[in-house]
Amino acid sequence: MMRGMNREDATTIFERIATLLEMQGENPFKVRAYRTGAEVVESFSGDIMKLAAENQLAGIKGLGEALRDKLHEMATTGRLEFYEKLKAEFPDTIFELFDVQGLGPKKIAALHAELGVSSIADLRRACESGEAAKLSGFAAKTVEKILESIAFREQHASEFKLDQVHALVQQILEELREHPNVSQAEICGSFRRGKETVHDLDFLVSTKQPEKVIEYFVTLPQVVDVIAQGATKASIHATHGIQCDLRAVASKEFPFALMYFTGSKEHNVAIRQRALNRGWSLNEYAFTEVPDHADAPVIPPVHDEADIYRALDLDFIEPELRENKGEIEAAEHGGLPRLVQLENLRGVFHNHTTASDGKASLREMADAARELGLQYLGISDHSKSSFQANGLDEKRLLAQIEEIQALNAELDDFHVFAGCEVDILKDGSLDFSDEIMARLDYVVASVHNVFNLPEAEMTKRVIRAIENPHVTMLGHLTGRLLLQRPGYAINVPAVIDAAAETGTIIELNASAWRLDMDWRWWRLAKEKGVKCSINPDAHSTQGLQAVIYGIKAARKGWLTRNDVINCLPMEEVKMALGAKRQR
Repeated sequence: MMRGMNREDATTIFERIATLLEMQGENPFKVRAYRTGAEVVESFSGDIMKLAAENQLAGIKGLGEALRDKLHEMATTGRLEFYEKLKAEFPDTIFELFDVQGLGPKKIAALHAELGVSSIADLRRACESGEAAKLSGFAAKTVEKILESIAFREQHASEFKLDQVHALVQQILEELREHPNVSQAEICGSFRRGKETVHDLDFLVSTKQPEKVIEYFVTLPQVVDVIAQGATKASIHATHGIQCDLRAVASKEFPFALMYFTGSKEHNVAIRQRALNRGWSLNEYAFTEVPDHADAPVIPPVHDEADIYRALDLDFIEPELRENKGEIEAAEHGGLPRLVQLENLRGVFHNHTTASDGKASLREMADAARELGLQYLGISDHSKSSFQANGLDEKRLLAQIEEIQALNAELDDFHVFAGCEVDILKDGSLDFSDEIMARLDYVVASVHNVFNLPEAEMTKRVIRAIENPHVTMLGHLTGRLLLQRPGYAINVPAVIDAAAETGTIIELNASAWRLDMDWRWWRLAKEKGVKCSINPDAHSTQGLQAVIYGIKAARKGWLTRNDVINCLPMEEVKMALGAKRQR
């Protein structure tokens, strides 16, 4: 039986159709229709693919008859004939080019038509030979940046962002847990530890019939090809080409294997040494007594991971903390933090609407946040210097403030905060006057251009901005885009010190593209008394759910609910947003 596509597949196909049509010079309205269709599919609150399969899409805004028919075809057949024919006109490798910074459909179309460029390898040759520089719109600086982007991409070619693999992890876990011979199934490795990117996915099951489970695993619908298959383990390539490994163990071995395959390597080495000091050997299967260690205590029974740590006189160490960065020492004397959890979040800030470059209206964003069980939502559309994002000028911003006030008058169990993501200009000044910013509930200050300043100058630029009493929080501190571009040069400890001195909140941007400020800096920020705001940087209703990635990063940074302002109840968060202005 053919399996229909899921939401993510349909969104990708509509986006790719729009891209290919744009490369062909198709009518812009037709291109826009597919982009809108992709946005609708991505952000629709219900099970849109189930509705598509049942031909129940009529009346959904943004989906005309042609797109509804195509969604029905995808939902019922698992493919789309129109897309298959369209992409057959281009080499499969053409989509690689869209991951290169500085290249859009028009530039790619020109490269393809005039130089036959259809892959990253072709693009590099065209840039290095000087051929690309002869084309209109390809100045020497542009070509140089393209080559830098190619090098960065190749350096991270085997890594994947969390949003690329999160759904896949849930699907495979669900499939494994449904198997009658599986007692337990978990994800291990860097994904379980909450790393910002992953190289592969490690799954673990406990079973009395490993061969049957392995055979089932390699035939899952997510499998693209089988790399290796044995009696107790297998490796496959799945969606996006990511490698997934499965290990099958007995129930009594499961806690040890879960700990071992979660890692990190450094954490495991330290834990094994601690066991050896006690007279026990620890591996992925069990504790065993070390020969000739006369005073070794009796090995206690182990039923779960917590029992392993308890046997070693340690408090349970959450997976996100297992990097051998002080967590073992903290676990010796009750010093581990009680990490923030998703259910602690009461609201989120830094969200966009159709007023700038968002895909949903103010009311749609508020309704979606309420459906997620949040108590408040901050709206912070772009300011006027972000013209590429349809940034708001003073007049439009003031009109939005009034619109938010009117919406709040209707709501008795929910509150929308009026904010703005204000550009930090090259000299550290801000895109709006103090008078305008004073009208807002909060301001997120962010760098969106001129990324190539020397470190000292960029640091001075950002510190000048956060010294403004109206800047509530600093957005995506380094400007990085994971697997696409590195952050700009900036002295992070100096910015943290300035945030502590000025009472500025630092954002943990939860977008899977950013996860910025990086988890490695949050312990320092916490020690300095700097508060965090976990923000999804949502550009659609679906985008609000990016907080799941932010929570993992916050936990990895040792943060508790007391460190995160959007864990505060309504009246307290109002005070927190206004605290800097009262200093």
